[in-house]
Amino acid sequence: MLHFAKWKTVLIIAICLIGVLFTAPNLIGRQTLDSLPDWLPKQRISLGLDLRGGSHLLLEVDMSAVLRERLNAVSDDVRARLREAGIGYAGIGVDGDAVVVRVRDAADASRIADEMRGMNAGLDVEAADGVVRGRFTAAEIANRRDQTLAQSIEVVRRRVDELGTREATIQRQGDERIIVQLPGVENPAEIKALLGTTAKMSFRLLDPTTSASEVLSGGRLPPGSEILDGTGPGGQPTKYVVQRRVLVSGERLTDSQPSFQNNEPVVSFRFDSVGGRRFGEATQQNVGRNLAIVLDEKVISAPVIREPILGGSGVISGTFTVQEASNLAVLLRAGALPAPLTVIEERTVGPDLGADAIARGEIASVLAFVLVVLFMAAYYKRLGVYADVALFANLVLLLGALSALQATLTLPGIAGIVLTLGMAVDANVLIYERIREELGNGRSPISAVEAGFKGAMTTIIDSNLTTLIAAMLLFQFGAGPVKGFAVTLSIGILTTLFTSVFVTRLLVASWLKRARPKTLAF
Repeated sequence: MLHFAKWKTVLIIAICLIGVLFTAPNLIGRQTLDSLPDWLPKQRISLGLDLRGGSHLLLEVDMSAVLRERLNAVSDDVRARLREAGIGYAGIGVDGDAVVVRVRDAADASRIADEMRGMNAGLDVEAADGVVRGRFTAAEIANRRDQTLAQSIEVVRRRVDELGTREATIQRQGDERIIVQLPGVENPAEIKALLGTTAKMSFRLLDPTTSASEVLSGGRLPPGSEILDGTGPGGQPTKYVVQRRVLVSGERLTDSQPSFQNNEPVVSFRFDSVGGRRFGEATQQNVGRNLAIVLDEKVISAPVIREPILGGSGVISGTFTVQEASNLAVLLRAGALPAPLTVIEERTVGPDLGADAIARGEIASVLAFVLVVLFMAAYYKRLGVYADVALFANLVLLLGALSALQATLTLPGIAGIVLTLGMAVDANVLIYERIREELGNGRSPISAVEAGFKGAMTTIIDSNLTTLIAAMLLFQFGAGPVKGFAVTLSIGILTTLFTSVFVTRLLVASWLKRARPKTLAF
């Protein structure tokens, strides 16, 4: 137990030095850190909202809008499917939570139901009283909810990153909510505006057969078209009759940038290869018609297609201010939200409160460290000093691991560090008390130390393993601050095991081999 091969000694020292290397960036200024070579670790521990101050937003995803949109899409697909199959019907639409097909001939009801089941749209189809209804199954709804929430989190993260907000925390809460924490952001009005915009863009054609004024005055709305609000020449609000068919969706955009055209703010955009080809074909086939650029069900521009646009890029013009053009470019680059988001909770933490929390946390950590060091040195003499050295190595490894993971340190995280400092010497106490028992039984110092380390090993592993299991459960089922505490505690347990089992043993073994003491002073 007290014999160390050279490679083990080198490995233990190397791990401790790596911990120092990853901890060091937290003690160096940002400018100095940026000037260092790129191959050196530069990750730092981020301060959480409760320490740095900032804004906390709780967003709710409108899942009903997602299901309505999906039902409308299925309704259009059913219409196309029945036309291809040559099956007549009296009407197709969405009623509540179902796609409803009104049957013209009762004999066709079963055929229509079979066609709808064959679409693999996750529908539970039933036919009764000349009406065929298709509702989403519970599994399909759950799957759609998970996909929507995951996509919303990704889009929110991209939008926040585009604004240059550093160290934001974005995570899921429950089935329909997202937590956004923005350290250092005291006025989140701009971010709220960006996150509250769906930014779902599509390129469609205006209906050439009628105008919005004719429809509103009692005319018939053509099938496959709808009336949308928009902005006309001179920035005046107007309405457009727009075909539902999407020529190219905003999902095909690869880049968008604010720019100027004729001294007016505009947004330039570029499609990917597929989107560029579709856009080129659509403009080539519809020269002379109005192309409606629709953002969140509002027409922001409806220019006439003068000639085919084959380069895969274009310009969105309108009555934009410079800020509006910049924000629109950010939204298009980050992608569209699959569903509207609503801010249902907002909190702002001032930097003064965060500074006070940091000061108190520093006092608690330093005081805990000093008291533990003094107690171990006074009670266990030389062996206590070795335990203190291992405790310092433990703290360095813990901070280095948090830095490497770029973890966000919160008040519960500081509590986890303080708890780790107190627990770190438990293993040494077990070992030293076992050594004291062996000395009382008449063993020599070297034999007693070897028996102490060997006998206490099982107890040390069992006690730390049970604590680690509890920490993992806290991380799995906890949220927010609880997760931060669990992460810090888990890493602290692993570093404690390493320093207690290897670092302390290396220090004691090296001293015994060098000094060959006749007795051990306790």
